[in-house]
Amino acid sequence: MKLGLLTAPFPDTPLMQVADWADSVGFEVLEIACWPKSTGPTRRYAGTSHIDVAALSETEGKEIVAKLAARNLSVSALGYYPNPLHPDAAHRETVIAHLKNVIVGASRMGLDLVNTFCGGDAAKSLDANWQDALKVWPEIIAFARGHGITLAFENCPMIFSNDEWPGGHNIAYSPTIWRRILEQWGGDVGMNFDPSHLVWQMIDQARFIREFGPSMLHVHAKDLMIDRDGLYERGIMSAGIGWQVPRMPGLGEVDWNGFFAGLYRAGYDGPVVIEHEDRRFEGSDDKVKRGFLLARDVLRPLVK
Repeated sequence: MKLGLLTAPFPDTPLMQVADWADSVGFEVLEIACWPKSTGPTRRYAGTSHIDVAALSETEGKEIVAKLAARNLSVSALGYYPNPLHPDAAHRETVIAHLKNVIVGASRMGLDLVNTFCGGDAAKSLDANWQDALKVWPEIIAFARGHGITLAFENCPMIFSNDEWPGGHNIAYSPTIWRRILEQWGGDVGMNFDPSHLVWQMIDQARFIREFGPSMLHVHAKDLMIDRDGLYERGIMSAGIGWQVPRMPGLGEVDWNGFFAGLYRAGYDGPVVIEHEDRRFEGSDDKVKRGFLLARDVLRPLVK
């Protein structure tokens, strides 16, 4: 295993400056955030563009990899997490077009993995969303396959705010849908596993890893704390809104010893990438770095 970080919390810091710091404090891999180059407001922890994949040449792609290697770093994946099943057709077309740019960019860098979301329409049922996925995803998956890229869907429900209620913006969150995904597209699609999303859904972590460990291609290390007062006030019908609190690893309710025991038992030997969404450690690069260092010290003894 190799320990690293997702670059998304450094939107205004050039990639190589992030890399210099990451190497200096002992990280080994980067998942590089590749949203479109744009201006204006973005969703929290989305919108970072550390590589302009739409303008990336093969020569430039290889140069980035070489520069990172000179800093003792490799690239675990390119990351872009939009909603390819968005109800607005124009939005859907825009994000799928950029996802294809990310796929091409990863190929030009000599990579083989792109992390993303399956997507979802919060107003539709799981089954209705799945029918949409069967229409939308085959062409994207074929495009990725043609460029030597495997896709990894994160198991995040994407329900943090009222506009994402009640169904969330990503259906790839539970065993029921993951069995469908793997039966339909296994080999071309795998999982980017984040244990924090199991906590508030009350999905058994150890059992989940036992079942889906062989299909985990990439791992996010993020923790989650349940705000018991918020849960009391809102109840489970709020689907986590107001009581799921993302934290740095070690500050929440994920069983990290059990997490790594399960991964090792499943034969996972890939990257473990810290995903930073902890409000206690944001507001400046120094605070973000402090959060990453805290997580590093919690996880490093278990990453070998």
